[in-house]
Amino acid sequence: MTSTWWPTKEHWSVEIPIDTPHYRMPQLAESGFVALTPAEFEVPEQEYLGLEYMDWKSGGDTNFAPLASADGELDCRGFWDKGKTDKDALWTSNADKAPTLRRYVDSIGANFGRVRVIKLEPQDRDAAFPSFHRDDNNRFNPDHEGWVVRTWLELTDNPDSYMLLMDLDDEHLPIPSTERRVPLSRGARFVVDTQRLWHVVVHNGTTPRYALITSLESSPNLRAWIDGQVPAVV
Repeated sequence: MTSTWWPTKEHWSVEIPIDTPHYRMPQLAESGFVALTPAEFEVPEQEYLGLEYMDWKSGGDTNFAPLASADGELDCRGFWDKGKTDKDALWTSNADKAPTLRRYVDSIGANFGRVRVIKLEPQDRDAAFPSFHRDDNNRFNPDHEGWVVRTWLELTDNPDSYMLLMDLDDEHLPIPSTERRVPLSRGARFVVDTQRLWHVVVHNGTTPRYALITSLESSPNLRAWIDGQVPAVV
């Protein structure tokens, strides 16, 4: 099923590079996605409801609460605006309000970039699809270092909502036959190569959806962490 809107060669995502020498992890080689077992810990609501949110739009009607940024400031802009790759982040004042989330990111043991909680207002597929995009995660990333990917941890329970993913063709446009829907139940966790895969969230709910999004550098440490999470079948 496709929307009446569809990205063309003029879409900004098409220009984002994908064929580079960066180290990539084998778990993401086939599909650009890996599901992990659901989180076995509880995140108190106050750790995401009590944060300072910025009015920053990405993939719909969104607000973001930065937990880690390029310089430790409450800033949602890409790290490249400060001459950095999306890694080697510094914790912000929000991180002090979210100790469970901070410990979780630290426990991964990989170099992380932006760490943010997203607040997404409800949007059905037709409303969400025009925000379909790929991320520019690796701007300024040296070729000999690891490819930056992203991981999600769902903080609210929205089993009827889903992350919509599609792989890309030789022209960097999405391939409809590769569509995948990842349910967004509370505790759901997954890793996505969002510079490779087109993605957007369809949020079929009546209240905001909250999730933790973390940029991570591909590395042996991250590869071992993923293997240790006993990837689940989606």
